Amino acid sequence: MSGAWASDIEPEYVPGYYGSYQDYDMSHTGDPRQDIEYERHYTTHSYIVPEVIKNFLIHFQKCINTKELAEIERSYDNGFNKLTERFFKNSAWPEADVVSPIVNHDKRFIILYKELYYRHVYARVSGGPSLAQRFESYYNYCALFNYILNAEGPVNLELPDQWLWDIIDEFIYQFQAFSIFRHKIANKTTEDEIELLKSNPKIWNVHSVLNVLHSLVEKSNINKQLEVYTSGGDPDSVAGEFGRNSLYKMLGYYSLVGLLRLHSLLGDYYQALKVLENIDFNKNSLYSKVPACQITKYYYVGFAYMMMRRYEDAIRTLSTILLYIQRTKTMFQNKTQLYDQISKMNDKMYTLLSICLVLYPMRIDESVHSHLREKYQDKMNRMQKGEKQEFETSFSFACPKFLSPVPPNYDSDGSVTMFKEPYQLQLLVFKEEVEQQILIPTIRSYLKLYTTMPISKLAAFMEMNEEELCTQLMCFKHKMKNLVWTKGPSCLEGEFQSASEVDFYIDKTMVHIADTKVARRYGDFFIRQFHKFDEIMRSLKSA
Repeated sequence: MSGAWASDIEPEYVPGYYGSYQDYDMSHTGDPRQDIEYERHYTTHSYIVPEVIKNFLIHFQKCINTKELAEIERSYDNGFNKLTERFFKNSAWPEADVVSPIVNHDKRFIILYKELYYRHVYARVSGGPSLAQRFESYYNYCALFNYILNAEGPVNLELPDQWLWDIIDEFIYQFQAFSIFRHKIANKTTEDEIELLKSNPKIWNVHSVLNVLHSLVEKSNINKQLEVYTSGGDPDSVAGEFGRNSLYKMLGYYSLVGLLRLHSLLGDYYQALKVLENIDFNKNSLYSKVPACQITKYYYVGFAYMMMRRYEDAIRTLSTILLYIQRTKTMFQNKTQLYDQISKMNDKMYTLLSICLVLYPMRIDESVHSHLREKYQDKMNRMQKGEKQEFETSFSFACPKFLSPVPPNYDSDGSVTMFKEPYQLQLLVFKEEVEQQILIPTIRSYLKLYTTMPISKLAAFMEMNEEELCTQLMCFKHKMKNLVWTKGPSCLEGEFQSASEVDFYIDKTMVHIADTKVARRYGDFFIRQFHKFDEIMRSLKSA
C-alpha cells in the first residue's frame, strides 16, 4: 500500500526539496512551488526571528531527536500555543526557509514544523491560506507520510498521542477545506487559479487521502490488534514490527477514525461504520486516550446511525459521549481552542439527539435528559408539532460539511453554488425520512390516552379518512422497529427491536392499545426512601 501511495505523487516532484532562489525566474509562473519561492525571496530573506522563538525551536528539535516524549508534549501542547498567542496570534510563524538554518537544516524537523506552520495558517491567519499554501501543505503531508510509510523498518520518531491525532485530523480537515474551496467557483477571481486547479487534479485527490489512511491502517496491523484485544488477547502477538511501535499503532488507530469521518463526509454511512467493525464501543480502549478523538468518533458514529435510521443506536451513542463530556469538561477549560471545539461539538450532538428523540422517543440518562429539557425543549416541541423547517434548521446546524469526491466543472457558470450540492442531497434524504413519519408523534399522543378506540374516532382526531389513517398506523409500526446493536464489536450488527412505549393492533373497526413500557414510579421510590430516612433518624435519637 505504501508503494501505491507513493506513486500518487507527481514523479517529477521530490517532496521537501527546493532549489536555491536563483533557480527560479522572479515572476509568477502559475506553478505553486515556484510562486512560493518567489514570495519567500521578498518576504522572508530578511526576517529577524525573535531570540525566544529561536531558543524554543532549538529546544523543540532537541526533544524530538532525543525522543523525550514528556518534553515534546509540553513543547507541543503549551510552548507552541503560548508563543503563538504572544507573537503570531493573527499572523504566520516564520517560513520554513527562515527556520531551517536555526535547526541546522534538519529535514525531519522541518517537515514537522511545516505541519504546525500550515495548520496555524489555516486556523488563525486572516484570510486563510492562499492556493499556493494549500498546495504546499499537501506536498508537506506527502513528505511526512512517505517518510513514515516507505521506511524499511519503524522510523526513529516518537510523538505524543495528541499530536498524532492532530496530524490525521488536520489532514482530513485540509482535504475537506480544499474540496469546498475548489467548488466555490464564484469566488475565483482569476483565470490563473482555475487553470492551476485544472492542471493539478492529483492535489488533494480523494484517492490519495484514502490511500494514506488505508496504508497507515495496513502498516500498523491495527485491525488485527483490535480483534485480538477485543477478545481478551495480547495485541502485540499479531502487531508485527511496525504495529508494536507506538507511532504506527496510534496513527493506524486514528486513521480508522479518520476513515469513519471521511466516508461520512462523502455520504457512505455503511462504509463509515464498516471501518470500525473491530472497535468495541462498549469497552474502554487502550487505544483512545485523546478526548478529541473520542468525541469525533462518537459524533460521526451517532450521525451515521441516524442517517441509516437506526435511531436507538444513535441515541445510545450520542448519550454516551455527551455524558462523557459532562464529566470531563473541566479538563479542557484551560485550553481555549480545544474547549471551544468541544463545546461546538457538544451543541451539535445535543441537536442530533433531540432530532432522534423526536423521531424515536426512548429513555436516556437523566442528567443528559435534564440538559436537553433545559436547552432544547423549545426545538423539540416545534419538531413534535411537525414543523419541517425546524427539522431542516437543526439538521443544517448539526450535520458535518459534506463533500463531493470529484472536482467541479470549472467551465460552468461561476454563480452556480456547486459546493452546496452534497449537503442538499443529504438534506433531501433526511427530509424524505422526516416527511414519512411527521404524523407519528401526533398519533402516539392520541394512542397513549386510550386502551381501545374506534378507527373512525382516531381518523376524526387526525382529520383524515380511515384508509389514510391505516396507512399511517402501518407507518408507525414500521418506523418504530429499528435494527439495534445487541452484542459483538461490529457497529453494523444488530437485531430488529421496538422501543416504542405504546403498541397496538387493529381488530376490524377498533384499535386496541397497550403500554409496553411501564413508567418508573419516582413518587413511590421517593416515599420509600423518605420512610427509611425517617426510621434512621428515630433510631439515632433513641440511641
